Amino acid sequence: MLSFTLLQAGLSTGLSVVPAIAVARALHRREFPGRSFLVVLLILPLTLPAIAAILGVTQVYGPNGWLGGWFQLYGLTGILIAHVFFNLPLAARLLLSRLESIPADSYRLGAQLGFAPRDILRHIEWPVMRAALAPAALLIFLLCAASFAVVLILGGGPQAATLEVAIYQSLRLDFDPARASALAIAQVLLCTAVVIAGGRKLLPESSMAAGKGLWKNAYARSPGSLALDTSAIMLTVLIVVPPLAAILINGLSSLPAANAVMKAAFTSLTIGLASAALALILSMPLAYFGARAASEPSRRFLTILSLSAWMLPPAVIATGWFIALLPFHFGGLGTALLIVAMNALMALPFVYGGLAAPVAELTARDDKLCASLGLRGLSRLRSIDLPSLRAPLVLAGAMAFAVSLGDLTAITLFGSGDIQTLPALIYRQMGSYRMADSAGTALFLAASSFAAMWFAEVWARKT
Repeated sequence: MLSFTLLQAGLSTGLSVVPAIAVARALHRREFPGRSFLVVLLILPLTLPAIAAILGVTQVYGPNGWLGGWFQLYGLTGILIAHVFFNLPLAARLLLSRLESIPADSYRLGAQLGFAPRDILRHIEWPVMRAALAPAALLIFLLCAASFAVVLILGGGPQAATLEVAIYQSLRLDFDPARASALAIAQVLLCTAVVIAGGRKLLPESSMAAGKGLWKNAYARSPGSLALDTSAIMLTVLIVVPPLAAILINGLSSLPAANAVMKAAFTSLTIGLASAALALILSMPLAYFGARAASEPSRRFLTILSLSAWMLPPAVIATGWFIALLPFHFGGLGTALLIVAMNALMALPFVYGGLAAPVAELTARDDKLCASLGLRGLSRLRSIDLPSLRAPLVLAGAMAFAVSLGDLTAITLFGSGDIQTLPALIYRQMGSYRMADSAGTALFLAASSFAAMWFAEVWARKT
């Protein structure tokens, strides 16, 4: 199972990250109707509950799906399809955010120096993408190594069992806590080794960028470049849109009762906002400490610390908290606070990853000036830092909110009948074989996540 965990995580990472380079460059260089819509759509698969997304993937690629018979969905192939659906858009979005930080002056200077297209890629775009490529690959590898629902549902049998699934089988089916503990330790050691091995490449790099947005250079108008970019964009559409369309079609055919959905939506909204705020509060000091750390080991330690939530299986973290806090008999408020803390912890790598580079650039640019002006503490934060970091903060907060909105682990373990979020409602509807209702609720959840990311994207581009 260790070898299969490494195999599926490695293949999933490669199939997600390599095409994402072409996708990010295409979206960076092209302006077309619906571009903003597609950019926001890139983040939507990751914010969906795994169960809802798997429903969409099965509807498209399953034996009775739209492309039934074309793919062997249950097994390694199905796991890779689902992981690419989740993670290729994530990798493309992370790379695109770095490309859009390149100032237009860099391209103008390249044109004055007579740069060929390969020179533009080598000297301007690749150094910026390289800074985000290793973190993106590591995050995706950790997500795939800890993948549970995808492997459990689409694995097709014991031959496709990962460490995460084996932990579940040991606890729930065999009731062998000793074996489950050993497997959990193996999972932690694996993820820790990967993070430490990639720690040197995870340090935030300042691109010295001040601008953002699209800038079309003459090379992007060549026929070969246009064909390559069009193919990359179409590939993204073909991977992302069909499962989402399946969720949309199935959801519209049977919308659930409004009362149950609205109550769960209000709970999800409250928990999501609180989790996003807590994730930002935890990430900001880490980003500043990382930017100002005197030594490379210190910066690497802070980066690894931000990824600690993914170095442990989420179910293991939640179970540990549950056992430790069980004697205190928390009521509804205490349970809600536990869920908020768990969701914030799981969103921490996303938020830190979105803030580390902008904070590093800000401190390198403004620290000496602020010191000479006597600006420090809250006065500097209010006057300089928050206005400069407004766009990254909004995007990182929206990402944390969307991740919390789609979380099922914390609410499943800590929640009760008094606290019901949208993912918990979907899970209960599926458990009662109300598949049509679950599709309708999944559609509402997807629309909520999309609306949050759309607002953040549009607002950040106007800032």
